[in-house]
Amino acid sequence: MKVTVIVPARYGSTRFPGKPLANILNKPMIQHVYENVSASTFVDEVIVATDDERIKNVVEGFNGNCFLTSKEHATGTDRIAEVARDLSTDIVVNVQGDEPLISADLIETLVQPFLKDDTLQMATLKTKINNPEDVANPNVVKVITNKDNHSIYFSRSTIPYNRENIEVDYYKHIGVYAYRKSFLFDYINLPESILEKAESLEQLRAIENGHSIYVSEVSNELIGVDVPEDIDKVEEYLKAR
Repeated sequence: MKVTVIVPARYGSTRFPGKPLANILNKPMIQHVYENVSASTFVDEVIVATDDERIKNVVEGFNGNCFLTSKEHATGTDRIAEVARDLSTDIVVNVQGDEPLISADLIETLVQPFLKDDTLQMATLKTKINNPEDVANPNVVKVITNKDNHSIYFSRSTIPYNRENIEVDYYKHIGVYAYRKSFLFDYINLPESILEKAESLEQLRAIENGHSIYVSEVSNELIGVDVPEDIDKVEEYLKAR
C-alpha cells in the first residue's frame, strides 16, 4: 500500500502572512513539517502543495518535493486533491503546513487502521484534554467517538455536555487526515453541509453525508501555529525536548 503525504501550505494567511516560512530554531516551519513526516517508514512520498512561488523556492531549496497549485482553492483538502489526482498512490495523508511538531509516529498511527480494514475510507486522530480550560475553548475542536473508534461528532462546543457531572474524558481533535485516494475525490465533490457551515469544520461534511471517520487516540500534544506568538511556544517545547 503506497502512502503519500501532501502538505498544503498557503502564503496568504490572514492572521499570519507567510506563515509556512516562519523561522523556528533557524529552520523554516515548512521544513520542520516536511522532515518530520518524511521520517515515517510508512510514508513513500512527501509533497508540499502551495499557491506561492516563495514557498516553492524554499521547499526546493532543502531538496523537498513541491507542487504549485491554483490560488482559487477554498480549502486545503481541495488543494491536496489537485496534487493527488495524477498520483499513483493508495492513501493520501493531509498534514497542515503549520504543524511543526507533527511526528513520524503520529503518521504511522493514522495510517495503520487502513492496513487492517479494506473498507476504511477516512481516518484522523484525537488526544485526551488535560487542561480544563480547553474543554470550553471554541478554538479547541472536540470529538466524540463510538465504541469502535468511529466519530460521532466534532464540535467547537463542549461535547459531551456533562449534565449529571459524572466522570467523563474530553478529547481534542488533531487535524490531520488520511483518505483512501478514491474516497478523497468523492469527498471534495460533496456539497458544503449545514453542520460544516455552522461549526466551520470541514470534516462534518463527511459525517453529515453518512461517511465514517476512524479516530485513533494518541498521547501527543501538538502546538499548531495560528499567530506569530505561537512560534515562541513551539521553540520552547523543542528546546525543552
